[in-house]
Amino acid sequence: MREHLCGIRTAWTVVATAAGAVAEVAAGIGPSRLSHLLVFFSPDYVVDDLSAALKDAFPGTPITGCTMSGGICPAGGLERGLVVVAFPAKGFRVVSAILDAIDHLDVARTASSVRALRRVLGAESPEPAPSRRFALSFIDGLANAEETVVSAIAWALDGIPLVGGSAGDDLHFRETVLLHEGAIHRRAAVVVLVETEYPFQIFKSDHFEPTTTKFVVTASDDEQRIVHELNAEPAAREYAMAVGLDPEALTPMSFAAYPLAVKVGGEYFCRSIRRMNDDGSLSFFCAIDEGVVLTLAQPRDIVETTRSELARLDAALGGIDLIIGFDCILRRLDAESRQVRHGICDLYRRYDVVGFETYGEQYRAMHLNQTFTGIAIGRPPAP
Repeated sequence: MREHLCGIRTAWTVVATAAGAVAEVAAGIGPSRLSHLLVFFSPDYVVDDLSAALKDAFPGTPITGCTMSGGICPAGGLERGLVVVAFPAKGFRVVSAILDAIDHLDVARTASSVRALRRVLGAESPEPAPSRRFALSFIDGLANAEETVVSAIAWALDGIPLVGGSAGDDLHFRETVLLHEGAIHRRAAVVVLVETEYPFQIFKSDHFEPTTTKFVVTASDDEQRIVHELNAEPAAREYAMAVGLDPEALTPMSFAAYPLAVKVGGEYFCRSIRRMNDDGSLSFFCAIDEGVVLTLAQPRDIVETTRSELARLDAALGGIDLIIGFDCILRRLDAESRQVRHGICDLYRRYDVVGFETYGEQYRAMHLNQTFTGIAIGRPPAP
């Protein structure tokens, strides 16, 4: 357990049972007045048991969370377990809303829900304070709806910075789950709006750069995020030839090592491949439309690029108190394949990073892949 200078408490455990895991983190956090609890948990837990245990351990505290593909904590990366971020009642005002049926999203209703959260915070504040607010999003990573959801949320936030992550399930691609105020949700998203007097910055960090190799999506199923053809050739074969691999040997490690990117507004954003299908098509973590030009990217040093971004944040904030972070599962696979994951874990420890490994990341109005996003909270100013 860690108690940070801003009053946020973080706790984590690898205990295998829901009751045991919750008991351990509750003992670590201890009795205190909390404004909100974030929980990120392995799909191995029986979610009904976990939800019930959390309600018993933290009565009256609003709880938001989702399944993960691995945990992040100051002790390093967790293959499985439970990670908890407890916002204190002092110094943090937190409100949240659930967005159901996101695969058939009602944009107007979504915007109305987000604006209602802004009004609640506005009613509790002596004066409007948009510069003291940030938002977090947690989205079902298998609903194929992140682009629409994050766009609608960001529009209604009207400039309030947004970061978040898509719920995962350890690369099983069977079911991802969200928790919100005691209820279990699927095909849903949660938006959490936070107001604080502590300094903060949102951020994103990736470790790839574009090459000259291009692919045009010439046949796709946009709704299912499946690409059938690249450059008018079977997608998996064309991709494999470009990276010098046998199409039959493509694995998640291959996709992590050779990402694809799309250029938006002069900047490249990663569009990662989820898996190769039996028919030679490729399923993606992000929306891919027919006619889109994809650029093959080559990786840079993942440890150095992450260290550089965290050092920049540390200097900008006058010292980082903690980071709530959302890191793509493919970044972990890439770090493992290059045998540098220990370097990433060292950075988690140094900068007190807590969060989870995702099926996609959100940054402002964008849904991303193979990126590390989050909110860095600075140390309180010296009296």
